[in-house]
Amino acid sequence: MSQTRMRRVPLGMGGRLLGTVAAVLSMGLVGATPSAFAADVQSKQWYLGPMHAEEMWKTTTGEGIKVAVIDSGVNPSTPSLEGQVLKGADASGTDGDEHDDNGGHGTTMAELIAGTGKGGGLQGLAPGAKIIPFRITDTALQNEKSVNAYDTRDAIRSAADSDAQIISMSFGSDFSTPEEREAVEYAQDKGKLLFAAAGNNAKQGNKDQFPASYPQVVGVAATDSSGGASAYSQHGGSVDIAAPGDGIPMWCDEKFQDYCPSEGGTSQATAITSAAAALIWSAHPEWTANQVLNVLFDTAGRGDWEKGTLSNYLGHGIIRPAVNILKGTGTPGAPDISPLTKEKTSGSAASPAASASASSQPAEKEKAEDAAMAGSSTEKSDGSQLGLIIGGVAVVLALGVGGFLLARRRRSA
Repeated sequence: MSQTRMRRVPLGMGGRLLGTVAAVLSMGLVGATPSAFAADVQSKQWYLGPMHAEEMWKTTTGEGIKVAVIDSGVNPSTPSLEGQVLKGADASGTDGDEHDDNGGHGTTMAELIAGTGKGGGLQGLAPGAKIIPFRITDTALQNEKSVNAYDTRDAIRSAADSDAQIISMSFGSDFSTPEEREAVEYAQDKGKLLFAAAGNNAKQGNKDQFPASYPQVVGVAATDSSGGASAYSQHGGSVDIAAPGDGIPMWCDEKFQDYCPSEGGTSQATAITSAAAALIWSAHPEWTANQVLNVLFDTAGRGDWEKGTLSNYLGHGIIRPAVNILKGTGTPGAPDISPLTKEKTSGSAASPAASASASSQPAEKEKAEDAAMAGSSTEKSDGSQLGLIIGGVAVVLALGVGGFLLARRRRSA
């Protein structure tokens, strides 16, 4: 099956920017000082406080971890990304290179992962990590120019051959191809941890998205600030975990002058999940990708539902890296068994230190301590509970009906 050209869209904004609001905001920011601009943009990152980001950064900022961002390119010159972006590759087949980003989508994702927040920029959850960009095309560019028909395949393979431990993919397509599937399998064989956006079209057919629906890829859904599954976030067997996605600003000016408000999307959730994995892996560099993912699943906030029960909307639950970073909780499990497929992988083997760590990790945790350490529920100004969150023991499921499948089997290879 050849790759179709009418297929791929970045999954970052619920499908659209809030243009009118963006115009008003843009006018309001003329002449604003960098500190005021920073306060405005970073205040929209509502998840950093409940996730105890500042506390985690006292232990690790993601140093030593490199994240491959496969997207529209990454501009390394924004204040928040200065010194954070390494050499990658351009798989688009168009003019320019991986450091060119006409739409700002890839740059936004990179900032959410490893941005320093300087100069009024978005604050990354893992500001000590480094970004390796791999540029691909989106539908708009495909319609304008001749492009590489196998850009996602080539980008994934290049990322697999790079120094990146984590591959973050905030894009999706309704279509699977043998070439892309083989590239994903190749990346897993190289010991990489792959995350991809579940999609923003829950109300427009809710079709499985690729690469999120490949067995070797962690499909990421989005949540709002109350811990509910975002209304646009696609659901079903492709969803493995969830993360904050709603309302996070995006770059939207090709000159990188202003951010725009957005509805949010599973793109943002994917970037934030990749950053959470970077924090955990940085704290445990001897672990394999399987062990990092197992801990990410093991520590996820899932309310009162039992382990082994997965939500169609939130998968294993909502990411809570602080449970591991600040408490050491979470069972890494076998270094060579995928938490996704339950099958043996041929990626890098664990060191003796990893085995010792696995045996010493506590298997159970007290809910009260979890809530205090990973982000207790707080009341918002409107009186509702910011309760997921990444912290509390109660998780709200929007869309309710069909929310759970007992011991749901992950899609097979």
